Amino acid sequence: MAGAFDFKKEQGSLYLPKTTPSVVDVPEMAFIMIDGKGDPNTCDEYKSALEVLYGLSYAIKMSKKSGMQPEGYYEYVVPPLEGLWWGTDGYFDGVSVIDKDRLCWTSMIRQPEFVTQEVFESAKHVLGKKKPGLDTSLARLTLLAEGLCAQVMHVGGYDDESATVGILEEFIAESGYRNDISEGRRHHEIYLGDPRKTTPEKLRTVIRHPIARSDS
Repeated sequence: MAGAFDFKKEQGSLYLPKTTPSVVDVPEMAFIMIDGKGDPNTCDEYKSALEVLYGLSYAIKMSKKSGMQPEGYYEYVVPPLEGLWWGTDGYFDGVSVIDKDRLCWTSMIRQPEFVTQEVFESAKHVLGKKKPGLDTSLARLTLLAEGLCAQVMHVGGYDDESATVGILEEFIAESGYRNDISEGRRHHEIYLGDPRKTTPEKLRTVIRHPIARSDS
């Protein structure tokens, strides 16, 4: 393979939509996930979750250097951080919850198809030895198949997403679909920018909503 496989570039329909909404059929993918609750800007739980997610993802990526290279391993770029979001009272579409302390979330990072449960457990062992203060037991390897969705690229700060969500919801209705957010299908965000290094107006976030035919 020439160069490291970059999921964002190779699967642009999933990660690089335009700023005008579109429909996409999202296939089954493997993720390392951690669930939590609270304002992601202030709660320690969210910060710890990200440290574990990135720690495990890079432990898997670097496993080839430890003599524990998984079967089927190939060079790749660690995919971006993603998040599923809902409120303590259930429904959340990106604008309906104002108090961020009431947010519930599943933070997650996609994994290549060669990452089995055995590979995942090995990464937990490696990270646990390297950083014993991290609670890797919170993480799980899970398959997620979102199916039919509508998505759009939001450019700007996270607190300014409501206008983009409004455009997405209008597109869904005009295209003969309905919003299908439910307990099993959540408001989904994919973070392509690093807020520590990027000014808010230049951040890029994929906003994805599950949909179904309006007559179904």
